[in-house]
Formats: sequence, C-alpha cells, structure tokens
Amino acid sequence: MANYPSGVVIVTTTNDEGLPVGIAANSFTSLSIDPLLVLWSIGNKSSSYDIFNHSKQFAVHLLAGSQPELVNIFSRKDIDRFAQIEWSFSESGLPIIEGAYATFECDTFETIVAGDHAIITGSVKHITTNIQNPLLYHQRRVGPLPLTFHGNI
Repeated sequence: MANYPSGVVIVTTTNDEGLPVGIAANSFTSLSIDPLLVLWSIGNKSSSYDIFNHSKQFAVHLLAGSQPELVNIFSRKDIDRFAQIEWSFSESGLPIIEGAYATFECDTFETIVAGDHAIITGSVKHITTNIQNPLLYHQRRVGPLPLTFHGNI
C-alpha cells in the first residue's frame, strides 16, 4: 500500500484531562455526502488508540504541502507534539493546527473494530479551508503535490 499515493492528515482530540492528543494518518477519506461523514483508521497498537476510540469528537487536518515536518512530529513517540507546533483550541474545544490546507471538526459518528484497526467515522460539523498546495504520501515519503500535475496551481 505504500506505493499508493494518498493525502496525509493529522487527527486531533483531547484526552480525559482536556490535553491535546494527535496522530498522523493516511487512511482518511470521505464516506457520505448526506449526511456529511468522513472516516479514518487507527491501529490498536497506537498509544492513543483508547483515547480516539472513546472520544466524542475529533478534528482532521488535511496538511498543506509546506507542512511535511508535522508528519514527522506526529509520527514520533515520547515527545510533546503540541509543544513543537502552532495550534489553538476551537470553539468546540478541539486542538486545531495552524496552517492546514483544510480542517474538519467532527462529532464521532461510529467506531468499528476491523482486524487490528478501529475505523472511526465522523459527522462533519465545521470546515475551515486555506487553499494551497496539499501534502501527499507515497512510498513512505511526504511532499507537496507537484506543480506540473495540473499545470500551474
């Protein structure tokens, strides 16, 4: 699957103490238009598996091409990820990363355990966009969409 190009996102929520939690994922996709639903998945060996599995809400950040360092930060263990980045809480209490290509604030709709992952679906409640070149994931590397893909962006 590493040879299949995809987008890359950071998913955030808060733990029981109200502290921000986040994880990098490339399993994000649109699920439904009516109602507006999205989904992503998290492995059961992730240190934040239980937090996301029981969270009532989360935010999905579609990263901009200029944000590859965020993938490295949110893929590392044993660091304070949020101390490394610019972020703030949204009106709904979700940690929001500055400069993302788009952000979807979601209420958890349903969580389905499938194999060694949980598929977490969300009902989109708020969307923020910041139109720019998106970040892509391919062969375990991240980078911006090449400008030659559509001609001039």
